[in-house]
Amino acid sequence: MLQLPDGLRRRGAAVALALEKEGFEVTLDGNPCYGACDLSREGLERADVLVHAGHTPLGDGGDRVVYVPLRLDAGLESVEEAVPLLRGRVAGLVATAQYAHLLPGVADLLVARGIEARVGGPTARTPLPGQVLGCSFGAARETGADEILYLGTGTFHPLGVTLATRARVIACDPCRGTAEEVDPDRLLRRRFALIERAREAATVGVLLSTRSGQRREPLARRLAALARGRAVVIAIEEVTPGALLNLGFDAYVNTACPRLAYDDAARFPAPVLSPPEFEIATGLRSWDDYAVDEVG
Repeated sequence: MLQLPDGLRRRGAAVALALEKEGFEVTLDGNPCYGACDLSREGLERADVLVHAGHTPLGDGGDRVVYVPLRLDAGLESVEEAVPLLRGRVAGLVATAQYAHLLPGVADLLVARGIEARVGGPTARTPLPGQVLGCSFGAARETGADEILYLGTGTFHPLGVTLATRARVIACDPCRGTAEEVDPDRLLRRRFALIERAREAATVGVLLSTRSGQRREPLARRLAALARGRAVVIAIEEVTPGALLNLGFDAYVNTACPRLAYDDAARFPAPVLSPPEFEIATGLRSWDDYAVDEVG
């Protein structure tokens, strides 16, 4: 079984046909894939070997899973752009898995300009030094730095680093060659508004993922108990706006992939909170103790 994330699935035909030429019987998994926490169920149950491409291993699946990480080469122009934005002489360094192999070069560049570079990790969920996931920012915290350079694309990961560390974060995009400071204030204002709406919800659906690497049942049960009498645990594989619309709850708590609550917030028909946000809504946690959802 060959499993590829969305960004790589168009290469699936070429890879599958190449493997078949070597004598393998190959099936390409056409379902959505969100990471190494989302191993193909069909592949684990029916195939001799599951080839999972694009992500670093989380330790699931045993010897029958072959992980093929993706490494993207890029220049360091974005880091050059970031240097003038730094206020101090110490910087933590983090990256997504695709760019983590570039961090030694980033460190050399900073040291040559008189800036101490700190790289945390590896950690239990992130096997590469300096690597961060959408559900794990431990390597960023390990740097202990007040300023952190993030190497990668998109906005979710650098926002997560900011919220997890309270550090000042400069996002370096190696594809565009640009760097900019991350401002979490707009996100936090939106999250505060959603929390306030959820406080008044008559019914709350606690989303429990049926994907093996995202199933956090003890957490889901504990959160449901915080709103006993109005909360129901919902087993669900694919969390989509349409699915939640059909369920019809006034608010939801997401215990599946942490990115879901943040990335698709505007598309959902009702507030979808992270576990720490639901603790704020129920009074167990204060707003000053806001935290990003992470998987231990």
